[in-house]
Amino acid sequence: MNQLTGSREQRAGSREPESKGQGRQGRQERQGSGQPTTSYQLPTTNYQLPVLHCFLLSLGVALVSALPAQALQVRVAPTKPHLGDTLSVVVRPNNPDINVSPIVTVNRKTYPAFVIAPGVFRAFVPTTPLQKVGKREIQISSEGKVRNIAVWVANRKFPVQRINFRPGKAGLEATELELSRVAAFKSLVTPQKFWNGPFLKPNRGRVSTIYGVRRYYNGKFAKDYYHRGVDYAGPVGSPVVAPAAGRVSLIGLESQGFRVHGNIIGLDHGQGVTSVFLHLSRIYVREGDIVRAGQPIGAVGSTGASTGPHLHWGFYVQGEAVDPTTWREQGMN
Repeated sequence: MNQLTGSREQRAGSREPESKGQGRQGRQERQGSGQPTTSYQLPTTNYQLPVLHCFLLSLGVALVSALPAQALQVRVAPTKPHLGDTLSVVVRPNNPDINVSPIVTVNRKTYPAFVIAPGVFRAFVPTTPLQKVGKREIQISSEGKVRNIAVWVANRKFPVQRINFRPGKAGLEATELELSRVAAFKSLVTPQKFWNGPFLKPNRGRVSTIYGVRRYYNGKFAKDYYHRGVDYAGPVGSPVVAPAAGRVSLIGLESQGFRVHGNIIGLDHGQGVTSVFLHLSRIYVREGDIVRAGQPIGAVGSTGASTGPHLHWGFYVQGEAVDPTTWREQGMN
């Protein structure tokens, strides 16, 4: 198929710092518990206001400066990611009442962070087979504090297919209409989170092509290509269900010019997570509908650039096609 869719938390101690008395201003006393406490006795004669002010100010500064500084709390999962995985970056600002989202940046690109619990934010960072293996420097900024976390993204071996076209045969080319509409759909970043828990399989057919397959065309490696989804070899007319709740934000028909994607449904799951379902024979929903997980939305077909009946499920995070396996098996709730 010619696929173009295209730290554990640390809590700062609240114990007040111990201060040593100097001269007549401080002395240690033992009270009923037998534990030493510190008390300050201010002289009562011949103290001028400026002197008293300076004394209290210096005392206050000493107390504040002795308090341990709180670090910005960040957790990244998975701890050992591979190409194609989605990185979940969870941030807990020091102030739980803060309403301003932290800024999460990787390689000069900023990824949106959304509230997932009171005082807790999360951003998703996608990885793909086209990216380089190695260190990712994730920078998190919040409340004037900056924290940098290094994450190593390991390699992953993707299968390779070799496809040979007959001389003079030209592959189908996508129309400007479908390219522009699909691109606009994949760029959606809706603040609302629709999904809850692990995603479902959208069809009961066997998986015929996994995510990330690379290809050679007529002996030449297609360096910019990887299979941007999972194919299910279901029979024509077999149900296609929503893998998770979402809003129907794209409906495209082969008869309207979607000659590569064929009949297509796009579901917006919220917060930059989207799904597309290609080559459908029937469509049961309309744009704007809110669907639940497991709800039938269409049927398997072979419309568009398809060599036989199957469902192509493309799964996107912040506009990049990622492997939906982790989302199905473990969830990203």
